[in-house]
Amino acid sequence: MIEKVNICVFGASSRDLEQGFIDDAYQLGTLLAQRGWTCFNGAGCEGLMRAVSDGTLDAGGEAIGVIPQFMVDNGWHYDRLTRIITTADMHERKLTLAKMTQAVIALPGGCGTMEELLEAITWRQLNLAPKPIVVLNTLGFYNHLAAMLTTAIEQGFMRKSHHRLVQFVNSPEQAIAAIEKELQESPQPIESKY
Repeated sequence: MIEKVNICVFGASSRDLEQGFIDDAYQLGTLLAQRGWTCFNGAGCEGLMRAVSDGTLDAGGEAIGVIPQFMVDNGWHYDRLTRIITTADMHERKLTLAKMTQAVIALPGGCGTMEELLEAITWRQLNLAPKPIVVLNTLGFYNHLAAMLTTAIEQGFMRKSHHRLVQFVNSPEQAIAAIEKELQESPQPIESKY
């Protein structure tokens, strides 16, 4: 087992989600804590961000949130977190998460989560942040994104080797196993798109 890894978890801060999404996020947090890994996320007080933090904290782990000051001012942060790091804006938030973590797991989410995930994929494609990226495809949420990336490769918008940029999995256990495997093998640089 790999010791002391910081994992960036992107995910929805939406309310009223189907219970299966909440359960997977909570279980992921539990598994992170059981391995001694630290959960870094956007510090949200609702939705999947809260669920993954609760899973981590309830299992005795550390959950660290990174959040822009304006979100704190609006009361959108989760005060149960082990630690909260405030940033000037959204861009600094993503950069801080990228610098402080060794891998990314994306849970389902809306525009914010999609934007964070696609930026992480782009940074890996450009070898700016060559770290494992795993998408937890709870209830088939990301099926269309997986198909779109395959289409982009098949039609020449991405290189054939870019299928290695991101892994889609169907359970929290598979997400952890995928991260462990890639970290043990040391993430290899991805072929440049240029």
